[in-house]
Amino acid sequence: MTVTTLLELTIKPESLADAEAIITETLVATRAFAGNQGVTVAADVADPLHYVLVQTWDSLEADDAYRAWRATPEGASKLGSVTSGRVLTRYRNTTA
Repeated sequence: MTVTTLLELTIKPESLADAEAIITETLVATRAFAGNQGVTVAADVADPLHYVLVQTWDSLEADDAYRAWRATPEGASKLGSVTSGRVLTRYRNTTA
């Protein structure tokens, strides 16, 4: 079953100028990862430090494999260098 993952990012104020390039760079590998059906990035019009990334995966297992890969040195990205606090992840089964 297709799974949609929502990632809410809060950008560090001092990193705002670099954030879009780092997000774009990070998502090249995300989009190429097996099982990824696509990623959409939304920037909050009222808060330029708030982004939501919407990822669609073939399955929860595909998303889990991606998250496990991101936790390795080979899969690590620079995203943590521009974000503050937690990156929240929520799963939703896509039914329609």
